[in-house]
Amino acid sequence: MARTTLTRDEVLEAAARLVKQHGPAALTMRKLAAELGTAVTSIYWHVGNRESLLDALVERTVQDMGAIRPAGRTPTERILSVARILRRELRERPHLIAMVHERGLTERMFLPAQQALVHEVHAAGLRGARAADAVRAVQFQIVGFLLVERNRERSPAQSPAESDLWDPTAAPDDPELAHALARPADPERLFLLSVRALVHTLLARGAAC
Repeated sequence: MARTTLTRDEVLEAAARLVKQHGPAALTMRKLAAELGTAVTSIYWHVGNRESLLDALVERTVQDMGAIRPAGRTPTERILSVARILRRELRERPHLIAMVHERGLTERMFLPAQQALVHEVHAAGLRGARAADAVRAVQFQIVGFLLVERNRERSPAQSPAESDLWDPTAAPDDPELAHALARPADPERLFLLSVRALVHTLLARGAAC
C-alpha cells in the first residue's frame, strides 16, 4: 500500500542514500518511489523532475558540508578537528561531492570550512597573505591526501606488494624502517601526522611575527 504522507526532506534523504550507495545513475524516480513505498507521482509533487531532484541534492550536500564546528583548546587542535571532519565528510559522500563539483559549486561548498580555518589562523596571529596561504595549504593538504587515499583504495592488487618489496634486505642499515614499511599504512594516523606537521609549521610563522 502506498504511503499517504511524505515530506520533501524524506524524499531527499532517501535519494541521498541511493546516490551514496550506488551513484547518481542508479537514482530513478521509480526506484526512489519504491524505496519510499509511494507512487512516482508523489515524488514529482515534492521535488519536481529528476534534474530538479539532483539540484536539490546538490544544494543539500553544500549545506551539510557547511555544518563544521571546530573543537579543541588551541588553534592547532581546532584546525586538526576541521581537517578530520572535512576528510570524513568528503569520504562518506563521494558521489554527491562529484555532483557538487560538476555543477561548479565546489568553492561554495568549501567556503564554511575555509571560514572556520580563517578564524583559527587569525587566533594564532596570522594575517593577510600569510593567513590566506595557511588556509589554502591546509585545504589542499586535506583534499590532496584524500585523492591519494582513494586512488590507493581503487588501485588493482599490486604484485609485488609493499610488504614484499620492503623485506629486511631492502634497508639493511634500518631494519625497523623496512619492517614498518612492510606493514599496511594507517591512513588516519598518517593524515593527522601530516596535517599536524603542516599546521605547526604554518602557525609558527605567526608566532615569529
